[in-house]
Amino acid sequence: RIDLAANATPNAKKPIKVEPFSPTPELNPASWSLTLEKADPRPVVVGTGPAGLFAAWYLASAGLNPLVIEQGEPLDRRRKTVERFQSGGALNPYCNIQFGEGGAGTFSDGKLTTGIKDVYLRDVLRLFVRCGAPEEILWQAAPHIGTDRLVGVLKGLRGLIEDAGGEFLFNTKLVDITFEGGCVSGIVTAPIEEGVIQSSRDKREVKRLVLACGHSARDVFSLLRDKTIPLEPKAFSVGVRIEHPQAFINEACYGAAASHPALGAAPYKLAVHTKRGRGVYSFCMCPGGEVVAAASEAGGVCVNGMSRFARDGENANSALLVSVYPQDFGDDDVLAGVAFQRALEAKAYEVARAKSGLPYTAPVSTLKDFLHHDVGTPSCWVKPSYPRTIAWCDLRTILPDFVCEAYEEAFPLLDAKLKGFAHPEAVLTGVESRSSSPLRIMRHDDYQAHLEKEIPSGLYPCGEGAGYAGGIMSSAVDGLRVAEALVRSQAQLMA
Repeated sequence: RIDLAANATPNAKKPIKVEPFSPTPELNPASWSLTLEKADPRPVVVGTGPAGLFAAWYLASAGLNPLVIEQGEPLDRRRKTVERFQSGGALNPYCNIQFGEGGAGTFSDGKLTTGIKDVYLRDVLRLFVRCGAPEEILWQAAPHIGTDRLVGVLKGLRGLIEDAGGEFLFNTKLVDITFEGGCVSGIVTAPIEEGVIQSSRDKREVKRLVLACGHSARDVFSLLRDKTIPLEPKAFSVGVRIEHPQAFINEACYGAAASHPALGAAPYKLAVHTKRGRGVYSFCMCPGGEVVAAASEAGGVCVNGMSRFARDGENANSALLVSVYPQDFGDDDVLAGVAFQRALEAKAYEVARAKSGLPYTAPVSTLKDFLHHDVGTPSCWVKPSYPRTIAWCDLRTILPDFVCEAYEEAFPLLDAKLKGFAHPEAVLTGVESRSSSPLRIMRHDDYQAHLEKEIPSGLYPCGEGAGYAGGIMSSAVDGLRVAEALVRSQAQLMA
């Protein structure tokens, strides 16, 4: 068992014995003694979200010296790039809220809650604490780190990976994957400078590739389709961010005890189903947080939410999402969900920019105007927190009809669950379109994609972008599971 609490890091130059995090009788830990010479070429991990980082940490701890490739920037530079865009600067399509060290979860609430039940969850929390997260996350019912503290924790995790023999290449774009006989044989990468992909190309021999690309890696999805990697469309959700004053949410949740200092900013979690079977639910609720500009492609507007550890902002915000199914995409192409997202984001961009004249303006509306089919009346109750320009718009001209119909039915039901949730002056900001991946990269029980039915390819789809996780915790667990499977496969090859 790898001891997450130990201060010492593995020596990557010596054979390392690695055992699974929890008892797995079907494995023989004695066969996991690996040497770098036998493990060459070293495995490559693409992406530095939770799935990629935890996979890289496990592989480094096993003595495999993984190479970690990330198209975005390291955290300190990434923060400055994101701040420039939030303040009205130009978009860097390769480094933004979606891409860069830490992945999309870096600019969130750092929520460590999940719906999965897995023995590795405790190990994920322990590793976060080892990297600088507060120990209280080990016992809290709804732990969170906050964007401000999560940055330091992620830098600590990178340090552990590097100390154990891992290597990071930032500003490095995966542009191709090569295969021989149905197996990964190499990758092609290109450097990125100042947000521009360069013409030079680097080729590397690779036999084991962990693909933890994130749910917004649309160019990677296109590459995989062209390589005939098995993919399938999957359901996801779209909608808006809804904002209320945090003090109001505190009173709605806590009543007379709302001002008690021990309670802090109140969170909520709401869900209903419409008569037509659509789920309408809150997602990624950020107490005392703010709405952020989360675009990653030119000409599209999408939003997300974040909050700091103190959760002391004026507003509460949450995504309010409506289920979208493959039959809603209007096309049978495996990338039809991507096209659906793009069209929604482009419409939001066009409508809002026509009002303001400025790029990446967010369309906003009061709930009253939305329900009454009116437009243009600013809220007298909530100051929208979106950091760039906003435009008071008719969101019905942007959102699909089935989303608008679901909202009309759902708001009274949601208000019955949390009194005042459907306040007429609540603010809706569009659009939230990146709730999860619009497709799944198919993998077998060995965690590998199989181009040919019985041949393991050495390609390990991983995390939220691959369609196997949703959020920091489940993504981190999937990264560990994939890395464990890779080490098991390597041990079998060496037996």
